[in-house]
Amino acid sequence: MPGGLVALLDDVAVIARAAAASVDDVGVAASKAGSKAAGVVIDDAAVTPNYITGFTPDRELPIIAKITRGSLFNKLVILLPAALLLSAFLPWSITPLLMLGGAYLSYEGAEKVMEWLTGEEHGETLEDPIEDMALFEKQRVSGAIRTDLILSAEIMAITLSTVADETLLVRAGVLALVGVAITVCIYGAVALIVKMDDIGLHLAERERESTRRFGRWLVNAMPKVLTVLSTVGTVAMLWVGGGIILHGLEELGLHGPAELAHGIQHAVELATGALSGVLGWLTYAALSAGVGLVLGYAIAVLLHKVLKIGASH
Repeated sequence: MPGGLVALLDDVAVIARAAAASVDDVGVAASKAGSKAAGVVIDDAAVTPNYITGFTPDRELPIIAKITRGSLFNKLVILLPAALLLSAFLPWSITPLLMLGGAYLSYEGAEKVMEWLTGEEHGETLEDPIEDMALFEKQRVSGAIRTDLILSAEIMAITLSTVADETLLVRAGVLALVGVAITVCIYGAVALIVKMDDIGLHLAERERESTRRFGRWLVNAMPKVLTVLSTVGTVAMLWVGGGIILHGLEELGLHGPAELAHGIQHAVELATGALSGVLGWLTYAALSAGVGLVLGYAIAVLLHKVLKIGASH
């Protein structure tokens, strides 16, 4: 009996060491994957505040909470098992599916640009009278979660590519860890951004004059910050969407467009010295946004002018 107990404890110790090693592997891999996905995280954080504008302050945090829950559902319930299954059985399908998502983001971004240039609106806007605020909120949350699904798919695909050679358990753990961590970071930052004016109002009522001045500055600055974020969010849709398309075409064997974009990027880097990293990245982002804009415009024209789907009139 004592011998059996010792053997059992020895087995438990072996399992515990293996589990600790797996946890360590997950942590290291998640750190690498998260750093590679940082660009998409920035895009997601810039896009999301667009969906919060137009609501009273008391609804802002509940709406962010709904979007956060939807984002976690996207990553953990839809994308994580789908990514594992596709990587195991249909690895060739991941790139075309991501390209469909990139086309959707390009279309969304291009529509916004078309609205800015023409003044035409597709669907309900903040300038229109909102007859049913509950329905309007539901539509906004649904739109945010749909966009999050595309961006989350890109994050999960980047993560999966980083740990493609790991075991199934490590891959699942990394995808889950990165998904939760990135969601908390993104929507925590969004909540802070949209409530910054309330923080400013609170500071403006403090006794110290310097604190009150800073509070007033925050209150006055936040509308401008949200306007800038709205613009950045639209551009982000275009450069992420276009970037997905360029990368996808390269993966499918059509190297020309991506090689041209990278060639221009490298030329800028060689010509700009100390600023080469920043200006090179901006160049590639601008070229990706251009690809997204052209593709998105073509899709919008096809849907609204040719097929008459979703047209204003």
